[in-house]
Amino acid sequence: MAAHQNDSGDASKALKSGLKSRHLTMISIAGVIGGSLFVGSGSIIYNTGPVVFLTYALGGLLVWFIMRMLGEMAVLNPDSGSFSTYADRAIGRWAGFSIGWLYWCTLAMLMGWEAYVAGKILSSWFPFIPIWIYMIIVVVALVIVNLQNVKNYGEFEFWFALIKVVAIVIFLVIGSLAIMHLWPWGDVTASGVSNLTAQGFMPNGPSSVITALLGVMFAYIGAEIVTVAAAESQNPAKEIRKASNSVVWRIVLFYVGSMFVAVCLIPYNNELLKDSTWGTYSVTLTALGIPEARHVVNFVVLTSVCSCFNSALYTCSRMLFSLSKRGDAPKSFGFVNSKHSPWVGVLVSCFFSVIAVILTATKSMDVYDLFMLTTGAATLYVYLTIAYSQLRLRKKLEAQGVKIDFKMWMFPYLTYVVIFAIIGAILTMLIEGTYFKEVIYTTILFGLIVFFGFVAQKLGWGEQRRAAHLSHTQNEELI
Repeated sequence: MAAHQNDSGDASKALKSGLKSRHLTMISIAGVIGGSLFVGSGSIIYNTGPVVFLTYALGGLLVWFIMRMLGEMAVLNPDSGSFSTYADRAIGRWAGFSIGWLYWCTLAMLMGWEAYVAGKILSSWFPFIPIWIYMIIVVVALVIVNLQNVKNYGEFEFWFALIKVVAIVIFLVIGSLAIMHLWPWGDVTASGVSNLTAQGFMPNGPSSVITALLGVMFAYIGAEIVTVAAAESQNPAKEIRKASNSVVWRIVLFYVGSMFVAVCLIPYNNELLKDSTWGTYSVTLTALGIPEARHVVNFVVLTSVCSCFNSALYTCSRMLFSLSKRGDAPKSFGFVNSKHSPWVGVLVSCFFSVIAVILTATKSMDVYDLFMLTTGAATLYVYLTIAYSQLRLRKKLEAQGVKIDFKMWMFPYLTYVVIFAIIGAILTMLIEGTYFKEVIYTTILFGLIVFFGFVAQKLGWGEQRRAAHLSHTQNEELI
């Protein structure tokens, strides 16, 4: 399905297919590479030790399975609401409502942080302008991009992603040369693989691997964006298949590969890794004698956070569009402009970014930490919902005799393994305590949203729009 009809006042308007294959390829890559790979991974290495690359591999394996499950559902029915739509059909309206709004909250809050990081980097280069002014510039610029035809978003994301990919490949090449003792500059201790075991491979014990999983999953958030974007391409099923099949090598190369190189070349307890103004890449490249490595990496981080903001804004607006069509959000969120962009959804999705600008201008940005705590474990809840939705839908489809070409492997056993693994990880984090607040606050937020989801279902909010939407799509959808 390449377009979604709009039943608002401007009824002829709809989301239109405008993303090309090269756009989808880079969007799927950009979704996997978040700014936290360059910055946030440092603290994870410091707290976990050299074994951290296995933590990224474990998280990557989970994402691979989740993308396969999501791909199975999305190939049958590409939809801008993605997993929210599938949860609606598999579990119930309250589930689609809840996971859609939780995901929106997560990305909308993340946008505020991305804008703040971009402002800090720009202010470090040109300190005569306050951070909050830079934040406004970034927000306004990317809002304008998202108010245009979807191909503009795809084009921006293509170049943002290309910069990230080139930077990571260069890092891997330089790091590999140093590991093989072929890099002639920098700290002589930053070579070979001695740092892997010099101070213990797993210095903080096995539990640290599971505990670090939350930080790792936060880094992976965005891999699922391609299933949202694919709905606005000419051949959604083909693009989703390609993205789902290729996600594994992207994770292995970009995350596992980067982390392995880093822990080989620098001690895991390097104090600079705790400093968010440095980051893993900066510390490693500085140790290898790269001049001005910190500024070079900061440029890459700037493009990365702008990419993340751009994708998050796009995804948030499409999620609100889908929720509106199903009667789970105000009708106006489904309005589109002459460029076929859901303009109300775009503007509303900047709510937390505006809050971040105000808090920065008043020197109260630390208050924003509370917002971020409430979404700390959201990715795990989203992935849990995707797995359970796939379990339910697959059984329904098989009972109906529907042919499924793109399948999750070893069904239903592997799906059950993923579900229990996610639940086990959440319980471990609660018991271990490092991410106790993140899990508790996210659970409370999710619980509140679920409550409103049940209320919406019980009172029949937006039932007329929902009925019209279901009537329109029932002849087009396989699920």
